[in-house]
Amino acid sequence: MNRPPLVNTEWLASRLTAPDVLVLDASMHLPGTGRDANAEYLAEHIPGAIRFDIDTIADKASPLPHMLPQPTAFSSMMRKLGVGDGMTLVFYDTVGIYSAPRGWWMLKTMGAERVFILDGGLPKWKAEGRPVEDGKVTRPERHFTARLHNGAVTDIEAMRAIVDSGSRQVLDARAGARFRAEVKEPREGLRSGHMPGAFSTPFTELLNADGTMKSNGDLSQVFLDAGVDLSRPVTTSCGSGVTAAVITLALTLLGHKDLSLYDGSWSEWGSLPDTPVVTG
Repeated sequence: MNRPPLVNTEWLASRLTAPDVLVLDASMHLPGTGRDANAEYLAEHIPGAIRFDIDTIADKASPLPHMLPQPTAFSSMMRKLGVGDGMTLVFYDTVGIYSAPRGWWMLKTMGAERVFILDGGLPKWKAEGRPVEDGKVTRPERHFTARLHNGAVTDIEAMRAIVDSGSRQVLDARAGARFRAEVKEPREGLRSGHMPGAFSTPFTELLNADGTMKSNGDLSQVFLDAGVDLSRPVTTSCGSGVTAAVITLALTLLGHKDLSLYDGSWSEWGSLPDTPVVTG
């Protein structure tokens, strides 16, 4: 199945009862929003959807939020969820396109091939009058083989080298005011600003007003306006490795191949005393 990673509501609705299709709710919300993604899932979700909690499916040993687990641990977590080899996986979230791309990126990075994102997420699904259900959905355990694609993940040492050398373009998905240090970071203990040489590409600029992804032509223009050279390698970053995946998704839709995501993102970079930080 060689198709773009973004699917529309009609595509999903026509496959919702297929035995090999599994829908996953990867919603999350920042502290301070007053929203509880787990409670919202129990109240309503796309029929048959299982809960993919980014904060739980994470490296338990890391002090950083929702870091990618090691392959063995990830395999175990997927097995218990009922995510198996060869399944068609469709991620969505309750914002539109926000945290679902993080789930997509995690599964792709761990070797799954048939992984997609619902364009517009639950808001678009509901706006079209499509069905929802409540309660928790459980699936029987399935075997999942994790094959880590190392090149898709950038750690702190690699990130230092990238910033020092300029070997890759760094695209920052945070809001422009955070990038420029005009506002404080939402997480305590972090310096404000951005990495030297980084490009400000807020993930919201990649989306339409209804939470769907912009057309490829419009996406290209956003990157062009930000000064990004789409022929060069890219590493994406954000606050904690979630909305960086929205940029990764947009670049994947444009056919970009040389992509990595800085998993620690600003939660790590902004917390260290010796990492260079630029403001303005």
